[in-house]
This record gives sequence, structure tokens and C-alpha cells, in this order.
Amino acid sequence: MPQSFDVIVLGVGGMGSAACFELARRGRRVLGLEQFPLVHARGSSHGHTRIIRTAYAEGPAYVPLAKRAFEKWYELEQLTGRHLLTECPCLNVGPPESEHVAGVRASVSAHQLAAEELTGHEINRRFPAFNFPTDYSGVVEQAAGFLYVEECVRAHIDSAMSLGAEIHAEEPVRAWKTVGNGVELTTDKGTYRAAKLVVTAGAWATKLLADIGVPLRVMRQVLLWFGTGKRPERFRRDHFPIFIADVQGMPFYGLPAIDAFGAKVARHYGAPELPDPKGVNWEVTGEDVNAMRENFADFLPGLGEFTKGQVCMYTVTPDKHFVIDLHPEFPQVSIACGFSGHGFKFAPTVGEVLADLAEHGNTKHDIGMFSARRTL
Repeated sequence: MPQSFDVIVLGVGGMGSAACFELARRGRRVLGLEQFPLVHARGSSHGHTRIIRTAYAEGPAYVPLAKRAFEKWYELEQLTGRHLLTECPCLNVGPPESEHVAGVRASVSAHQLAAEELTGHEINRRFPAFNFPTDYSGVVEQAAGFLYVEECVRAHIDSAMSLGAEIHAEEPVRAWKTVGNGVELTTDKGTYRAAKLVVTAGAWATKLLADIGVPLRVMRQVLLWFGTGKRPERFRRDHFPIFIADVQGMPFYGLPAIDAFGAKVARHYGAPELPDPKGVNWEVTGEDVNAMRENFADFLPGLGEFTKGQVCMYTVTPDKHFVIDLHPEFPQVSIACGFSGHGFKFAPTVGEVLADLAEHGNTKHDIGMFSARRTL
């Protein structure tokens, strides 16, 4: 007979690990199934750090979810005794017509968030590593920081297992189907049944959730680290903020130097959209490094030699908003996908939402904009 659980979570990365933890702490019998080794580097939840911010350019509706995420990350730190989140100001900067900066201002206004407006000249003077044009402007918020992404995933997994959840690594799911009011999943190692299924499959949702209605595509993104040159102190966290620069040609973001590899920078969007993960080249190329260096050369002239790189994936929707919902056809299946390159910070909030959906079919959080049934 197949093993039975209350809930099976398919995919144990950033979102799946949080869902496993939240369901386990509510007393549910949970099975998490992951096709790769745990805390792997073939998805979207690796690369040492991820930005967390509150003045959300992507829309004011994200702000309450971000605030809840901060609370949940701090709680997880307290429960595990691990340092997961480091506070650091976030600079949002761009030319006068910047959509990103305008979006930040909209969220600041809608939620009365603490933020400071700076001109391009003021940005360069306060943060001397930068050399933005003087007609640029920016918004600095203090309610921001960065997460140690692999440690966050590991903390959720370890906490879920300490509460009785089973987590199976290197066990790909070959098929799933509904059986009555429940679900059945088949892997190379066995068959499992549960009352509810949570699908948090990252880029593999392009196949597993191809029928949900919201188109999903995959985008290869490269994370790069560069040395801090002759003035390393300018890239320390006390002098250098997290930043998101809405510049022409290749919007990019970065984080301060927190180890010997230097400052981290990466492009945001702009890469070709692929139908699934099979087309992703996991090797960092010289072209990747040169393109990034050319992009930031004028704005960050003090950065030095390339030190390391990693490739990750965005799973993008046409409107760049998430999909978090019950499956349109199967109410016993909850789905979370299409995080479009800005989702990881919300992982503990998403875990809470997914646990709510699995238990009750609804949640107190406002997730209407993430509906799988929305018009695109």
C-alpha cells in the first residue's frame, strides 16, 4: 500500500521548505519531495544572499506581505538560533523617468513608509562607490537587508524535520494525479498518497503546472562577484547599500562586500525567455562577466577583478507577478510558482499562505493579484 500523509510538498526549495515547516508546526503529517540534493544550486534559491525590502516597486499590495516576511524571518532566527537576515539600507535609483523609482514612491506613499529622497549628486556624495549621473534620483529605505539564502532554506528544512516532517532528497516525482478527494504521486522509489498536495516546483512548474492558465517561462540569470579594488572600505556595509539601479540597457542590482569575494552584482531581467529549465547553461561565461562589467563600469568605477559567479533561474509570468492559488481544476492542490526573480524574500509568508490553502482553502493574506485565473 502507498504511504499516506496529510500533505505532500513537491519541491523543497525556498517556498517548499517554508511550506513544509509551516505545515509541520501545525501538526500535519508532511512529506517533502525534492529531485535534487537538499539546498542545491540548480534552481532559484542559492547564491549566498537575497535582497529583502519593504518599499516595493512592484506594487503596494506586496508591502503587507513583505512586512509579514520580516516578522517570520526574525521568528525563524529565534527558533533556530541562526543568523539569517542582516539589515542594510536599500537604494533605489534611476533616471527621471524610472518606472522602478516611481513604483517605490507609490508604495512609500500608500503605506506611509520611512524613506529618503536623494538626487544623483547626493547619492554619489553619501555613497562614494557610486558615480550616477546628477540628473538621476533615488529613494533610500532603511527597512531592508539581505538574507543568507541557503541558510534560510536549510533552517526551514531542519525545523520541519525536527517537527516530524519527512523530507526525501534526490527523489524526482514522475507523475501525480488526483484520487478521489486526495492525490497520489509516483517516484522512482515509491508511491505516496495524501489528502492535499502543494506544488512548489520552481522552474519545473513549466511542465508540472502547464495547465494552470498563467504562462510560465524560464530566464537564465547570472550572479557575479567582483573585488573591491583600491578603496575596499567604500563597498563595506557601513558605506555601501543594497541597490537596485533602473538604468538603460540592463537594469541591475547589487549588495555590499561581506566576504573576500567582494561586492555582488547581477542583471535583473533582460535575458532570453526559455520554455523550460533544459535550455539553461549553468556555466558562467566570459561573455557574462564582460557584459556585466560594461554595464556597471560608469556607475561603479571602483570595482575590481571578477572573483566568482553562479547561475540561477527566474521563472517568469507575463506580468511579473506571482502565482499563489488553489489549482484551477483540483481544489486539493495548492500551487506557488512564477516568482519572476523577486520572490525569495517572501518565502515564510508564502509558506504560511500555502499551509492556509491546504488546510482551509483560503487565507487571511491578500493574494488576489496572484490568482491563477487572472486575465493577462
